[in-house]
Amino acid sequence: MERILIIRYGEISLKGLNRPYFENTLLKNIKTAVKHIGDMNIYKAHGRIYIELGDHDDEEIIEVVINVFGIVSVSVAYIFEADMDKICEIALEHAKECLEKDDIKTFKVEAKRANKKFPVKSPEISRMVGGYILKNTDDLVVDVHNPDVTINIEVRDKAYVYSRKIPGFGGMPYKTSGKAMLLLSGGIDSPVAGWLVAKRGVEIEAIHYHSYPFTSDRAKEKVLELARILSRYCGRIRVHSVNLLNIQKAINENCRLEEMTILSRRFMMKIAERVAMDRKCKALITGESIGQVASQTIESLNVTNASVNIPVFRPLIAMDKMDIIKISKTIDTYETSILPFEDCCTVFLPDRPVTKPRLDKILKSEELLDVEGLINDAINEMEAIIIKSED
Repeated sequence: MERILIIRYGEISLKGLNRPYFENTLLKNIKTAVKHIGDMNIYKAHGRIYIELGDHDDEEIIEVVINVFGIVSVSVAYIFEADMDKICEIALEHAKECLEKDDIKTFKVEAKRANKKFPVKSPEISRMVGGYILKNTDDLVVDVHNPDVTINIEVRDKAYVYSRKIPGFGGMPYKTSGKAMLLLSGGIDSPVAGWLVAKRGVEIEAIHYHSYPFTSDRAKEKVLELARILSRYCGRIRVHSVNLLNIQKAINENCRLEEMTILSRRFMMKIAERVAMDRKCKALITGESIGQVASQTIESLNVTNASVNIPVFRPLIAMDKMDIIKISKTIDTYETSILPFEDCCTVFLPDRPVTKPRLDKILKSEELLDVEGLINDAINEMEAIIIKSED
């Protein structure tokens, strides 16, 4: 019997005249995501996208597809010519499959007749199919309020029967909302921030700062692994790796130690902005959350913002740590993020960093540095690495 994967999307359906653009982008993203599995027919119809499964492994395809942004849920369905006797027969067969797989005792039938030419209306389809299943099974009873399984029947151009609805992440199709540069550290926060913005359809590149040889190659590999995990959702990601050590040394030699954190942060933002503009990114993304560390007080954020002229997206700004950790576990970055490898922020770390910096004082400190020379040297020595999930 022919099986098909039904793919549902949400926000896209509200896009009016722009809807075809978002649908076509989502369709393209799905085709790209499953390309490595093999050839299959993927098409859109009736406000949904369908994949003809053929002999392919259902679970393998589902595991990939639910990570594609824009998808609300998926279901494996039987598809066949719409005929009432056939609907009853297939629904019964599917109910028996559910009995074999799970410890279920109750069920209900939900029918939707999108094809108004079909002679049996939705409520009657539900009653007829429910009665047929009850008559031909010994271990099932109807529970319309809290069933163990719901047998769904849809009548469109053909009939579809399914039960499971596997949730996706929703959001908007990737690469439909411009492009931004993610400041990616080895911590918990920044990968989550990048994932959340990518979920809104923004294409991301990443920039990572290290202080080699004061920080190890293992710390760098940790960040690249985080980018690799993000690429499961975003496809290939370009990571720009920048050595911040000479900048940190210059700050340490010429400025007050308690300003190390905020001055380093301003350099990071300035460099990220330069690279972002060169790569046609329209915004920066950070994992900052109010009050989490010294560089994330309102005063520090104001001073940091003053270093750049493009928008800075901070999707975690009002989230507490447990909320962020929960998402990181969901998207599988948490275990990598907590690996105990140092990052550039630990180099020349002051005991008491300034928490309420004043912009005028920070600008005076920067006058003691060759800001442009340091930025240019760091960018000239920058390394670009392309990361893909299958690497």
